[in-house]
Amino acid sequence: MKKIFTIFCSIISLLASDNLYSDELLVATSSGIASGIKNHGVISWNNIPYAKPPVEELRWKGPRDFKSDSLIQDSKQITYCVQEPSGLGGADGETIVVGSEDCLYLDIKAPKNIDKPLPVMFWIHGGGNTTGRKDIYDFSKMVKDHEVIVVTINYRLGPLGWFTHPEIQGNQEGIDKTSNFGTLDIIHALKWVNKNISNFGGDKNNVTIFGESAGGHNVLSLLVSPFAKGLFHKAISQSGYTTSISAQKAYKQSEYSDTSANTSSEFVRKTLSKFDNKPTDIREMLLALSAEDIYQEYIGKSNLNIPLLTNDGIVIPQIGLKNALSKKEHVEDLPFIAGSNRDEVKLWLGSATYFVELKYSFLGNIFNVPRVKLKDKDAFEAFNYYRSNAWQIRGVDEPLSALKSAGFNNLYAYRYDWDDHRKYLIGNFQELIGAAHATEIPLLTGNNKLVGEYGFFIYPNGPSKRFTSKNMMKFWTHFAKTGTPGSSSNGIKWNSYFNESKKSYLIIDKKKNMKVESKVPSFKTLVKELAADNRINELEKCVVLFQMGTYVGLDIYSDLEAMYPNQCNVDKSIKFLEENASFIDY
Repeated sequence: MKKIFTIFCSIISLLASDNLYSDELLVATSSGIASGIKNHGVISWNNIPYAKPPVEELRWKGPRDFKSDSLIQDSKQITYCVQEPSGLGGADGETIVVGSEDCLYLDIKAPKNIDKPLPVMFWIHGGGNTTGRKDIYDFSKMVKDHEVIVVTINYRLGPLGWFTHPEIQGNQEGIDKTSNFGTLDIIHALKWVNKNISNFGGDKNNVTIFGESAGGHNVLSLLVSPFAKGLFHKAISQSGYTTSISAQKAYKQSEYSDTSANTSSEFVRKTLSKFDNKPTDIREMLLALSAEDIYQEYIGKSNLNIPLLTNDGIVIPQIGLKNALSKKEHVEDLPFIAGSNRDEVKLWLGSATYFVELKYSFLGNIFNVPRVKLKDKDAFEAFNYYRSNAWQIRGVDEPLSALKSAGFNNLYAYRYDWDDHRKYLIGNFQELIGAAHATEIPLLTGNNKLVGEYGFFIYPNGPSKRFTSKNMMKFWTHFAKTGTPGSSSNGIKWNSYFNESKKSYLIIDKKKNMKVESKVPSFKTLVKELAADNRINELEKCVVLFQMGTYVGLDIYSDLEAMYPNQCNVDKSIKFLEENASFIDY
Protein backbone atom coordinates (compact mmCIF):
# COMPACT_ATOMS: atom_id res chain seq x y z
CA MET A 1 0.00 0.00 0.00
CA LYS A 2 2.85 2.39 0.87
CA LYS A 3 4.49 1.70 -2.53
CA ILE A 4 1.24 2.43 -4.41
CA PHE A 5 0.72 5.63 -2.43
CA THR A 6 4.28 6.79 -3.24
CA ILE A 7 3.79 6.22 -6.97
CA PHE A 8 0.40 7.99 -6.88
CA CYS A 9 1.86 11.04 -5.13
CA SER A 10 4.75 11.20 -7.61
CA ILE A 11 2.37 11.21 -10.56
CA ILE A 12 0.12 13.87 -9.03
CA SER A 13 3.09 16.13 -8.31
CA LEU A 14 4.30 15.78 -11.90
CA LEU A 15 0.95 16.66 -13.40
CA ALA A 16 0.65 19.65 -11.13
CA SER A 17 4.02 21.22 -11.94
CA ASP A 18 3.11 23.80 -14.60
CA ASN A 19 2.27 21.09 -17.13
CA LEU A 20 5.98 20.29 -17.37
CA TYR A 21 5.13 16.70 -18.24
CA SER A 22 1.83 17.26 -20.05
CA ASP A 23 3.17 15.70 -23.25
CA GLU A 24 4.72 12.72 -21.56
CA LEU A 25 3.50 9.26 -20.65
CA LEU A 26 4.35 7.98 -17.18
CA VAL A 27 5.03 4.26 -16.67
CA ALA A 28 5.75 2.55 -13.36
CA THR A 29 8.72 0.15 -13.42
CA SER A 30 10.83 -1.70 -10.86
CA SER A 31 13.41 1.10 -11.30
CA GLY A 32 10.96 3.93 -10.72
CA ILE A 33 8.51 5.97 -12.79
CA ALA A 34 9.67 6.47 -16.38
CA SER A 35 8.46 9.57 -18.22
CA GLY A 36 7.92 9.11 -21.95
CA ILE A 37 8.14 11.79 -24.59
CA LYS A 38 5.88 11.75 -27.66
CA ASN A 39 7.42 12.66 -30.99
CA HIS A 40 5.91 12.00 -34.44
CA GLY A 41 3.90 8.97 -33.40
CA VAL A 42 6.63 7.40 -31.24
CA ILE A 43 6.97 7.45 -27.46
CA SER A 44 10.50 7.38 -26.04
CA TRP A 45 11.53 6.58 -22.46
CA ASN A 46 15.20 7.42 -22.05
CA ASN A 47 17.93 6.60 -19.55
CA ILE A 48 16.04 4.14 -17.39
CA PRO A 49 18.43 2.50 -14.87
CA TYR A 50 18.27 -1.28 -15.14
CA ALA A 51 20.91 -1.97 -12.48
CA LYS A 52 22.78 -0.21 -9.71
CA PRO A 53 25.81 1.84 -10.80
CA PRO A 54 28.75 -0.64 -10.94
CA VAL A 55 31.09 1.61 -8.97
CA GLU A 56 33.40 1.24 -5.95
CA GLU A 57 32.87 -2.25 -4.49
CA LEU A 58 30.56 -3.15 -7.41
CA ARG A 59 33.28 -2.57 -10.00
CA TRP A 60 34.15 -5.96 -11.57
CA LYS A 61 31.07 -7.60 -10.06
CA GLY A 62 27.84 -8.77 -11.61
CA PRO A 63 25.08 -6.13 -11.91
CA ARG A 64 22.69 -5.64 -8.99
CA ASP A 65 18.99 -4.79 -9.13
CA PHE A 66 18.11 -1.12 -8.95
CA LYS A 67 14.77 -0.57 -7.19
CA SER A 68 12.90 2.68 -6.74
CA ASP A 69 9.36 4.10 -6.55
CA SER A 70 10.43 7.63 -7.48
CA LEU A 71 10.41 9.49 -10.76
CA ILE A 72 13.42 8.57 -12.89
CA GLN A 73 15.30 11.82 -13.36
CA ASP A 74 16.57 11.92 -16.94
CA SER A 75 19.01 14.71 -16.20
CA LYS A 76 22.41 12.98 -16.47
CA GLN A 77 24.56 14.54 -19.16
CA ILE A 78 26.57 11.37 -19.69
CA THR A 79 25.04 7.89 -19.44
CA TYR A 80 27.38 5.96 -21.72
CA CYS A 81 30.07 3.69 -20.32
CA VAL A 82 33.76 4.56 -19.91
CA GLN A 83 35.66 4.26 -23.18
CA GLU A 84 38.42 5.74 -25.25
CA PRO A 85 37.14 8.62 -27.43
CA SER A 86 36.12 7.41 -30.87
CA GLY A 87 34.18 8.80 -33.78
CA LEU A 88 33.18 5.32 -34.99
CA GLY A 89 29.94 4.73 -33.12
CA GLY A 90 31.34 5.87 -29.81
CA ALA A 91 31.74 9.21 -28.11
CA ASP A 92 34.08 12.02 -29.12
CA GLY A 93 36.28 13.86 -26.64
CA GLU A 94 39.67 15.40 -25.98
CA THR A 95 40.36 13.57 -22.71
CA ILE A 96 42.03 10.18 -22.14
CA VAL A 97 38.64 8.59 -21.57
CA VAL A 98 35.03 9.69 -21.89
CA GLY A 99 31.91 8.33 -20.29
CA SER A 100 30.98 7.27 -16.79
CA GLU A 101 31.11 4.08 -14.73
CA ASP A 102 27.51 4.89 -13.79
CA CYS A 103 26.18 3.79 -17.18
CA LEU A 104 23.77 0.87 -16.89
CA TYR A 105 20.80 2.53 -18.57
CA LEU A 106 18.38 1.60 -21.34
CA ASP A 107 16.01 3.40 -23.70
CA ILE A 108 12.62 2.21 -24.93
CA LYS A 109 10.74 3.30 -28.04
CA ALA A 110 7.17 2.28 -28.74
CA PRO A 111 4.42 3.37 -31.15
CA LYS A 112 1.60 5.35 -29.58
CA ASN A 113 -1.90 3.88 -29.24
CA ILE A 114 -0.85 0.28 -28.58
CA ASP A 115 -3.91 -2.00 -28.49
CA LYS A 116 -2.14 -5.36 -28.18
CA PRO A 117 1.19 -6.67 -26.84
CA LEU A 118 3.89 -5.91 -29.42
CA PRO A 119 7.07 -7.82 -30.33
CA VAL A 120 10.14 -6.51 -28.52
CA MET A 121 13.46 -5.99 -30.32
CA PHE A 122 16.46 -5.66 -28.03
CA TRP A 123 19.43 -3.88 -29.66
CA ILE A 124 23.04 -4.48 -28.55
CA HIS A 125 25.44 -1.87 -29.94
CA GLY A 126 28.83 -2.64 -31.47
CA GLY A 127 32.26 -1.12 -31.00
CA GLY A 128 34.60 -4.04 -30.30
CA ASN A 129 33.14 -4.21 -26.76
CA THR A 130 35.40 -1.26 -26.01
CA THR A 131 33.41 1.69 -27.46
CA GLY A 132 29.80 2.50 -28.28
CA ARG A 133 26.62 3.83 -26.73
CA LYS A 134 22.89 3.36 -27.05
CA ASP A 135 22.00 6.99 -27.71
CA ILE A 136 23.18 7.18 -31.31
CA TYR A 137 20.80 4.48 -32.57
CA ASP A 138 17.37 5.88 -33.41
CA PHE A 139 14.90 3.14 -34.38
CA SER A 140 11.89 5.50 -34.44
CA LYS A 141 11.02 4.80 -38.07
CA MET A 142 11.12 1.02 -37.57
CA VAL A 143 8.98 1.37 -34.44
CA LYS A 144 6.39 3.61 -36.10
CA ASP A 145 6.13 1.86 -39.47
CA HIS A 146 6.25 -1.75 -38.28
CA GLU A 147 4.65 -1.71 -34.80
CA VAL A 148 7.44 -3.11 -32.71
CA ILE A 149 9.03 -1.95 -29.47
CA VAL A 150 12.80 -1.39 -29.53
CA VAL A 151 15.02 -1.40 -26.45
CA THR A 152 18.60 -0.09 -26.66
CA ILE A 153 21.13 -0.48 -23.84
CA ASN A 154 24.54 0.48 -22.51
CA TYR A 155 26.83 -2.12 -21.00
CA ARG A 156 30.30 -2.01 -19.44
CA LEU A 157 33.14 -1.91 -21.94
CA GLY A 158 36.82 -2.79 -22.30
CA PRO A 159 38.76 -3.62 -19.14
CA LEU A 160 35.82 -2.59 -16.96
CA GLY A 161 33.51 -4.98 -18.79
CA TRP A 162 35.82 -7.95 -19.29
CA PHE A 163 38.65 -8.48 -16.84
CA THR A 164 40.40 -11.55 -15.44
CA HIS A 165 42.78 -11.44 -12.51
CA PRO A 166 43.21 -13.75 -9.48
CA GLU A 167 43.01 -10.79 -7.11
CA ILE A 168 39.51 -10.07 -8.45
CA GLN A 169 37.97 -13.47 -9.20
CA GLY A 170 39.86 -15.18 -6.34
CA ASN A 171 38.31 -12.87 -3.75
CA GLN A 172 34.72 -13.03 -4.97
CA GLU A 173 31.91 -15.56 -4.80
CA GLY A 174 29.22 -16.97 -7.04
CA ILE A 175 28.38 -15.07 -10.20
CA ASP A 176 30.98 -12.42 -9.28
CA LYS A 177 33.77 -14.90 -10.04
CA THR A 178 33.07 -14.39 -13.74
CA SER A 179 35.29 -12.41 -16.11
CA ASN A 180 32.37 -11.38 -18.34
CA PHE A 181 30.83 -8.44 -16.49
CA GLY A 182 29.69 -6.75 -19.71
CA THR A 183 27.90 -9.93 -20.79
CA LEU A 184 26.15 -10.07 -17.42
CA ASP A 185 25.05 -6.44 -17.88
CA ILE A 186 23.32 -7.36 -21.15
CA ILE A 187 21.65 -10.36 -19.48
CA HIS A 188 20.53 -8.19 -16.55
CA ALA A 189 18.98 -5.71 -18.98
CA LEU A 190 17.09 -8.61 -20.59
CA LYS A 191 15.85 -9.63 -17.12
CA TRP A 192 14.66 -6.07 -16.56
CA VAL A 193 12.82 -6.17 -19.90
CA ASN A 194 11.22 -9.49 -18.97
CA LYS A 195 9.98 -7.95 -15.71
CA ASN A 196 8.82 -4.55 -16.98
CA ILE A 197 8.23 -4.43 -20.73
CA SER A 198 4.54 -5.37 -20.52
CA ASN A 199 3.95 -2.00 -18.81
CA PHE A 200 5.13 -0.35 -22.04
CA GLY A 201 2.93 -2.50 -24.28
CA GLY A 202 5.56 -5.11 -25.09
CA ASP A 203 5.21 -8.90 -25.21
CA LYS A 204 7.75 -10.39 -22.80
CA ASN A 205 7.21 -13.75 -24.48
CA ASN A 206 8.34 -12.44 -27.87
CA VAL A 207 11.76 -10.82 -27.50
CA THR A 208 14.29 -10.70 -30.36
CA ILE A 209 17.89 -9.82 -29.57
CA PHE A 210 19.88 -8.20 -32.38
CA GLY A 211 23.21 -6.47 -32.61
CA GLU A 212 26.02 -5.53 -34.97
CA SER A 213 29.78 -6.28 -34.83
CA ALA A 214 30.58 -6.74 -31.12
CA GLY A 215 26.81 -6.54 -30.65
CA GLY A 216 26.47 -9.55 -32.99
CA HIS A 217 29.28 -11.23 -31.09
CA ASN A 218 27.35 -10.63 -27.86
CA VAL A 219 24.19 -12.04 -29.44
CA LEU A 220 26.12 -15.28 -30.08
CA SER A 221 27.43 -15.27 -26.50
CA LEU A 222 23.86 -15.05 -25.15
CA LEU A 223 22.93 -18.13 -27.16
CA VAL A 224 25.36 -20.20 -25.08
CA SER A 225 25.16 -18.49 -21.68
CA PRO A 226 23.13 -20.43 -19.10
CA PHE A 227 22.06 -17.14 -17.47
CA ALA A 228 20.34 -15.91 -20.64
CA LYS A 229 18.11 -18.94 -21.17
CA GLY A 230 14.43 -18.11 -21.60
CA LEU A 231 15.00 -14.34 -21.75
CA PHE A 232 14.72 -14.08 -25.56
CA HIS A 233 13.04 -16.06 -28.33
CA LYS A 234 14.76 -15.06 -31.57
CA ALA A 235 18.21 -13.70 -32.42
CA ILE A 236 19.99 -11.75 -35.19
CA SER A 237 23.77 -11.38 -35.45
CA GLN A 238 24.99 -8.68 -37.87
CA SER A 239 28.71 -8.97 -38.67
CA GLY A 240 29.33 -10.94 -35.49
CA TYR A 241 32.20 -13.30 -34.75
CA THR A 242 32.89 -16.29 -32.49
CA THR A 243 36.20 -15.31 -30.88
CA SER A 244 36.63 -16.03 -27.19
CA ILE A 245 39.63 -16.63 -24.96
CA SER A 246 40.36 -18.89 -22.00
CA ALA A 247 40.50 -17.35 -18.55
CA GLN A 248 44.16 -18.40 -18.35
CA LYS A 249 45.06 -16.56 -21.55
CA ALA A 250 42.98 -13.52 -20.60
CA TYR A 251 45.16 -13.29 -17.50
CA LYS A 252 48.53 -14.20 -18.99
CA GLN A 253 49.89 -15.45 -22.30
CA SER A 254 53.33 -16.84 -23.01
CA GLU A 255 53.03 -17.07 -26.78
CA TYR A 256 52.32 -14.28 -29.27
CA SER A 257 48.71 -13.50 -30.08
CA ASP A 258 46.66 -10.43 -30.91
CA THR A 259 45.92 -10.02 -27.18
CA SER A 260 49.21 -11.03 -25.57
CA ALA A 261 50.39 -7.47 -24.88
CA ASN A 262 47.09 -6.55 -23.25
CA THR A 263 46.53 -9.26 -20.66
CA SER A 264 45.44 -8.31 -17.15
CA SER A 265 48.70 -9.61 -15.69
CA GLU A 266 50.64 -7.24 -17.96
CA PHE A 267 48.30 -4.40 -17.03
CA VAL A 268 48.76 -5.02 -13.28
CA ARG A 269 52.53 -5.34 -13.72
CA LYS A 270 52.73 -1.97 -15.46
CA THR A 271 50.47 -0.38 -12.86
CA LEU A 272 52.48 -1.73 -9.91
CA SER A 273 55.71 -0.44 -11.46
CA LYS A 274 54.43 3.12 -10.93
CA PHE A 275 54.32 2.70 -7.15
CA ASP A 276 57.40 3.36 -5.04
CA ASN A 277 56.06 0.92 -2.47
CA LYS A 278 54.17 -2.07 -3.85
CA PRO A 279 50.60 -2.20 -2.46
CA THR A 280 49.98 -5.24 -0.27
CA ASP A 281 46.31 -5.56 -1.33
CA ILE A 282 46.24 -5.60 -5.12
CA ARG A 283 42.44 -5.93 -5.23
CA GLU A 284 41.99 -2.76 -3.19
CA MET A 285 44.59 -1.03 -5.36
CA LEU A 286 42.66 -2.02 -8.51
CA LEU A 287 39.36 -0.82 -7.06
CA ALA A 288 40.93 2.50 -6.03
CA LEU A 289 42.24 3.24 -9.54
CA SER A 290 40.32 5.80 -11.55
CA ALA A 291 38.96 4.87 -14.96
CA GLU A 292 41.62 7.16 -16.43
CA ASP A 293 44.34 5.23 -14.57
CA ILE A 294 43.06 1.93 -15.94
CA TYR A 295 42.76 3.15 -19.50
CA GLN A 296 46.23 4.71 -19.52
CA GLU A 297 47.64 1.26 -20.23
CA TYR A 298 45.18 0.54 -23.03
CA ILE A 299 45.16 3.81 -24.94
CA GLY A 300 46.42 3.43 -28.47
CA LYS A 301 45.78 -0.29 -28.60
CA SER A 302 43.47 -1.69 -31.24
CA ASN A 303 40.00 -2.02 -29.77
CA LEU A 304 39.89 -5.64 -30.82
CA ASN A 305 43.10 -6.48 -28.99
CA ILE A 306 41.89 -6.26 -25.39
CA PRO A 307 40.97 -9.72 -24.09
CA LEU A 308 37.23 -9.75 -24.14
CA LEU A 309 34.78 -12.66 -24.03
CA THR A 310 36.27 -15.19 -21.65
CA ASN A 311 35.55 -18.91 -21.39
CA ASP A 312 35.22 -18.68 -17.62
CA GLY A 313 32.96 -21.72 -17.14
CA ILE A 314 30.38 -19.49 -15.45
CA VAL A 315 28.81 -17.10 -17.96
CA ILE A 316 30.48 -18.70 -21.00
CA PRO A 317 31.21 -22.47 -21.21
CA GLN A 318 34.87 -23.44 -20.82
CA ILE A 319 34.89 -25.03 -24.28
CA GLY A 320 34.54 -21.55 -25.79
CA LEU A 321 31.88 -19.73 -27.77
CA LYS A 322 32.56 -21.38 -31.13
CA ASN A 323 32.46 -24.92 -29.76
CA ALA A 324 29.54 -24.29 -27.41
CA LEU A 325 27.34 -23.21 -30.33
CA SER A 326 27.45 -26.78 -31.65
CA LYS A 327 26.43 -28.47 -28.36
CA LYS A 328 22.78 -29.13 -27.52
CA GLU A 329 23.53 -28.84 -23.82
CA HIS A 330 24.54 -25.19 -24.29
CA VAL A 331 22.07 -23.82 -26.86
CA GLU A 332 18.30 -23.73 -27.25
CA ASP A 333 16.64 -24.18 -30.63
CA LEU A 334 15.25 -20.83 -31.72
CA PRO A 335 15.01 -18.83 -34.98
CA PHE A 336 18.32 -17.20 -35.86
CA ILE A 337 19.72 -14.90 -38.57
CA ALA A 338 23.41 -14.27 -39.21
CA GLY A 339 24.88 -11.98 -41.83
CA SER A 340 27.91 -9.97 -42.89
CA ASN A 341 28.72 -7.14 -45.28
CA ARG A 342 30.43 -7.68 -48.62
CA ASP A 343 33.14 -5.08 -47.89
CA GLU A 344 33.47 -5.40 -44.10
CA VAL A 345 37.05 -4.20 -43.80
CA LYS A 346 36.82 -1.18 -46.11
CA LEU A 347 35.75 0.69 -42.99
CA TRP A 348 39.41 0.46 -41.95
CA LEU A 349 41.21 0.06 -45.28
CA GLY A 350 39.58 3.27 -46.56
CA SER A 351 41.50 5.30 -43.97
CA ALA A 352 44.80 3.41 -43.99
CA THR A 353 47.66 5.47 -45.41
CA TYR A 354 49.07 2.33 -47.02
CA PHE A 355 46.08 2.36 -49.40
CA VAL A 356 44.84 5.97 -49.56
CA GLU A 357 46.27 9.46 -49.82
CA LEU A 358 44.98 13.02 -49.91
CA LYS A 359 45.47 14.85 -53.20
CA TYR A 360 44.99 18.60 -53.60
CA SER A 361 43.91 20.18 -56.86
CA PHE A 362 44.43 23.90 -57.57
CA LEU A 363 40.98 24.71 -56.15
CA GLY A 364 41.47 22.15 -53.38
CA ASN A 365 44.51 24.05 -52.18
CA ILE A 366 42.60 27.33 -52.18
CA PHE A 367 39.66 25.95 -50.18
CA ASN A 368 41.69 23.33 -48.27
CA VAL A 369 39.48 20.53 -49.60
CA PRO A 370 41.50 17.44 -50.60
CA ARG A 371 40.42 14.49 -52.72
CA VAL A 372 40.76 11.03 -51.21
CA LYS A 373 42.49 8.79 -53.73
CA LEU A 374 43.47 5.13 -53.76
CA LYS A 375 47.16 4.48 -54.28
CA ASP A 376 46.63 0.99 -55.68
CA LYS A 377 43.03 0.01 -56.34
CA ASP A 378 43.90 -3.62 -57.13
CA ALA A 379 45.74 -4.15 -53.83
CA PHE A 380 42.96 -2.37 -51.93
CA GLU A 381 40.30 -4.63 -53.44
CA ALA A 382 42.40 -7.76 -52.88
CA PHE A 383 42.89 -7.05 -49.16
CA ASN A 384 39.18 -6.36 -48.83
CA TYR A 385 38.09 -9.45 -50.76
CA TYR A 386 39.97 -12.02 -48.71
CA ARG A 387 39.49 -10.45 -45.30
CA SER A 388 35.77 -9.70 -45.81
CA ASN A 389 35.13 -13.21 -47.10
CA ALA A 390 36.98 -14.59 -44.08
CA TRP A 391 34.61 -12.56 -41.91
CA GLN A 392 31.64 -14.10 -43.71
CA ILE A 393 32.99 -17.59 -43.03
CA ARG A 394 33.73 -16.93 -39.36
CA GLY A 395 30.71 -14.74 -38.60
CA VAL A 396 28.04 -16.44 -40.68
CA ASP A 397 28.82 -19.92 -41.96
CA GLU A 398 30.66 -21.22 -38.88
CA PRO A 399 28.01 -20.26 -36.29
CA LEU A 400 25.13 -21.35 -38.54
CA SER A 401 26.81 -24.69 -39.26
CA ALA A 402 27.49 -25.12 -35.54
CA LEU A 403 23.86 -24.42 -34.65
CA LYS A 404 22.70 -26.80 -37.36
CA SER A 405 24.79 -29.57 -35.81
CA ALA A 406 23.16 -28.74 -32.44
CA GLY A 407 19.74 -29.31 -33.95
CA PHE A 408 18.69 -25.78 -34.99
CA ASN A 409 16.55 -25.72 -38.12
CA ASN A 410 15.13 -22.21 -38.43
CA LEU A 411 18.36 -20.58 -39.63
CA TYR A 412 18.84 -17.72 -42.11
CA ALA A 413 21.81 -15.91 -43.63
CA TYR A 414 22.40 -12.72 -45.60
CA ARG A 415 25.14 -10.65 -47.16
CA TYR A 416 24.65 -6.87 -47.31
CA ASP A 417 25.85 -5.50 -50.68
CA TRP A 418 24.24 -2.05 -50.97
CA ASP A 419 26.85 0.52 -52.07
CA ASP A 420 25.04 3.33 -53.90
CA HIS A 421 27.16 6.06 -52.32
CA ARG A 422 27.98 9.34 -54.01
CA LYS A 423 30.90 9.78 -56.38
CA TYR A 424 31.91 13.25 -55.29
CA LEU A 425 34.72 15.71 -55.80
CA ILE A 426 36.33 14.77 -52.51
CA GLY A 427 36.30 11.07 -53.31
CA ASN A 428 34.54 8.07 -54.79
CA PHE A 429 32.69 6.81 -51.72
CA GLN A 430 31.27 3.84 -53.61
CA GLU A 431 34.84 2.70 -54.18
CA LEU A 432 36.30 3.71 -50.80
CA ILE A 433 33.49 2.48 -48.57
CA GLY A 434 31.29 0.14 -50.56
CA ALA A 435 29.22 -2.17 -48.36
CA ALA A 436 31.55 -1.65 -45.40
CA HIS A 437 31.23 -2.75 -41.80
CA ALA A 438 28.25 -1.11 -40.04
CA THR A 439 27.03 0.72 -43.16
CA GLU A 440 23.80 -1.29 -43.07
CA ILE A 441 22.70 0.23 -39.74
CA PRO A 442 21.40 3.60 -41.06
CA LEU A 443 19.31 1.74 -43.65
CA LEU A 444 18.00 -0.65 -41.00
CA THR A 445 17.04 2.21 -38.68
CA GLY A 446 16.00 4.61 -41.42
CA ASN A 447 18.20 7.26 -39.84
CA ASN A 448 21.54 8.68 -41.02
CA LYS A 449 22.48 10.30 -37.68
CA LEU A 450 25.04 7.58 -37.06
CA VAL A 451 27.34 8.98 -39.75
CA GLY A 452 26.58 12.65 -39.03
CA GLU A 453 27.82 15.08 -41.68
CA TYR A 454 28.92 12.25 -43.99
CA GLY A 455 25.33 11.08 -44.51
CA PHE A 456 24.95 13.32 -47.57
CA PHE A 457 27.85 11.58 -49.32
CA ILE A 458 27.26 8.03 -48.18
CA TYR A 459 23.46 7.76 -48.20
CA PRO A 460 22.01 9.89 -51.01
CA ASN A 461 18.23 9.86 -51.11
CA GLY A 462 16.68 7.96 -53.97
CA PRO A 463 14.77 4.78 -54.90
CA SER A 464 17.81 2.54 -54.34
CA LYS A 465 18.24 3.58 -50.72
CA ARG A 466 14.49 3.65 -50.01
CA PHE A 467 13.95 0.14 -51.41
CA THR A 468 16.84 -1.41 -49.48
CA SER A 469 15.97 0.37 -46.23
CA LYS A 470 12.27 -0.49 -46.51
CA ASN A 471 13.02 -4.16 -47.06
CA MET A 472 15.61 -4.46 -44.31
CA MET A 473 13.08 -3.15 -41.80
CA LYS A 474 10.45 -5.46 -43.27
CA PHE A 475 12.69 -8.53 -42.99
CA TRP A 476 13.87 -7.78 -39.44
CA THR A 477 10.44 -6.98 -38.02
CA HIS A 478 8.71 -9.85 -39.82
CA PHE A 479 11.29 -12.14 -38.27
CA ALA A 480 10.63 -10.63 -34.84
CA LYS A 481 6.90 -11.19 -35.27
CA THR A 482 6.87 -14.64 -36.88
CA GLY A 483 10.32 -16.26 -36.67
CA THR A 484 10.83 -16.07 -40.45
CA PRO A 485 12.08 -13.05 -42.44
CA GLY A 486 9.49 -13.57 -45.20
CA SER A 487 9.84 -12.05 -48.69
CA SER A 488 10.95 -8.72 -50.13
CA SER A 489 8.47 -6.18 -51.48
CA ASN A 490 9.32 -7.41 -55.01
CA GLY A 491 8.71 -11.05 -54.18
CA ILE A 492 12.21 -12.40 -53.40
CA LYS A 493 11.75 -15.10 -50.75
CA TRP A 494 14.39 -15.35 -48.05
CA ASN A 495 14.90 -19.10 -47.74
CA SER A 496 16.53 -20.88 -44.83
CA TYR A 497 20.32 -21.21 -44.96
CA PHE A 498 20.29 -24.97 -45.28
CA ASN A 499 17.89 -25.12 -48.21
CA GLU A 500 17.45 -28.68 -49.44
CA SER A 501 20.91 -29.96 -50.41
CA LYS A 502 22.72 -26.60 -50.53
CA LYS A 503 23.41 -23.52 -48.47
CA SER A 504 21.77 -20.28 -49.55
CA TYR A 505 21.73 -16.73 -48.33
CA LEU A 506 20.01 -13.51 -49.35
CA ILE A 507 21.92 -10.69 -51.04
CA ILE A 508 20.47 -7.49 -49.53
CA ASP A 509 20.78 -4.75 -52.10
CA LYS A 510 18.83 -2.42 -54.37
CA LYS A 511 15.87 -3.87 -56.27
CA LYS A 512 17.63 -5.23 -59.35
CA ASN A 513 20.42 -6.85 -57.31
CA MET A 514 18.43 -8.45 -54.49
CA LYS A 515 18.66 -12.20 -54.96
CA VAL A 516 19.35 -15.57 -53.37
CA GLU A 517 22.99 -16.70 -53.57
CA SER A 518 24.32 -20.24 -53.11
CA LYS A 519 28.06 -19.68 -53.49
CA VAL A 520 29.37 -19.89 -49.92
CA PRO A 521 33.10 -19.09 -49.51
CA SER A 522 35.48 -21.53 -47.82
CA PHE A 523 38.96 -21.03 -46.43
CA LYS A 524 40.32 -23.74 -48.72
CA THR A 525 39.07 -21.89 -51.81
CA LEU A 526 40.15 -18.47 -50.51
CA VAL A 527 43.71 -19.61 -49.75
CA LYS A 528 43.97 -21.19 -53.20
CA GLU A 529 42.79 -17.92 -54.81
CA LEU A 530 45.19 -15.91 -52.67
CA ALA A 531 48.20 -17.97 -53.73
CA ALA A 532 47.41 -17.32 -57.40
CA ASP A 533 46.43 -13.65 -57.02
CA ASN A 534 48.73 -11.28 -58.98
CA ARG A 535 47.23 -8.08 -57.58
CA ILE A 536 49.48 -8.16 -54.50
CA ASN A 537 53.06 -9.25 -53.84
CA GLU A 538 54.18 -12.23 -51.78
CA LEU A 539 54.69 -10.28 -48.56
CA GLU A 540 51.25 -8.69 -48.91
CA LYS A 541 49.75 -12.16 -49.46
CA CYS A 542 51.32 -13.36 -46.21
CA VAL A 543 49.96 -10.29 -44.41
CA VAL A 544 46.49 -11.01 -45.80
CA LEU A 545 46.78 -14.65 -44.72
CA PHE A 546 47.77 -13.52 -41.23
CA GLN A 547 44.88 -11.04 -41.02
CA MET A 548 42.37 -13.63 -42.22
CA GLY A 549 43.31 -15.62 -39.14
CA THR A 550 43.61 -12.79 -36.65
CA TYR A 551 40.99 -10.16 -37.32
CA VAL A 552 38.11 -12.21 -36.04
CA GLY A 553 40.09 -14.91 -34.26
CA LEU A 554 43.73 -16.03 -34.16
CA ASP A 555 42.89 -19.66 -33.54
CA ILE A 556 42.78 -20.61 -37.23
CA TYR A 557 46.00 -19.05 -38.51
CA SER A 558 48.02 -22.26 -38.30
CA ASP A 559 45.33 -24.04 -40.35
CA LEU A 560 45.43 -21.33 -43.02
CA GLU A 561 49.23 -21.40 -43.13
CA ALA A 562 49.16 -25.16 -43.63
CA MET A 563 46.91 -24.71 -46.70
CA TYR A 564 49.10 -22.02 -48.23
CA PRO A 565 51.63 -23.44 -50.75
CA ASN A 566 54.33 -20.83 -50.11
CA GLN A 567 56.38 -19.98 -47.02
CA CYS A 568 55.22 -17.11 -44.79
CA ASN A 569 56.99 -15.46 -41.90
CA VAL A 570 54.69 -14.29 -39.10
CA ASP A 571 57.28 -11.86 -37.72
CA LYS A 572 57.56 -10.14 -41.12
CA SER A 573 53.75 -9.86 -41.32
CA ILE A 574 53.59 -8.32 -37.85
CA LYS A 575 56.41 -5.91 -38.70
CA PHE A 576 54.60 -4.90 -41.91
CA LEU A 577 51.42 -4.18 -39.96
CA GLU A 578 53.27 -2.18 -37.32
CA GLU A 579 55.07 -0.09 -39.93
CA ASN A 580 51.86 0.62 -41.86
CA ALA A 581 49.46 1.25 -39.01
CA SER A 582 48.89 4.96 -39.67
CA PHE A 583 45.48 6.26 -40.68
CA ILE A 584 44.22 9.45 -42.32
CA ASP A 585 42.19 11.66 -40.00
CA TYR A 586 39.28 12.89 -42.12
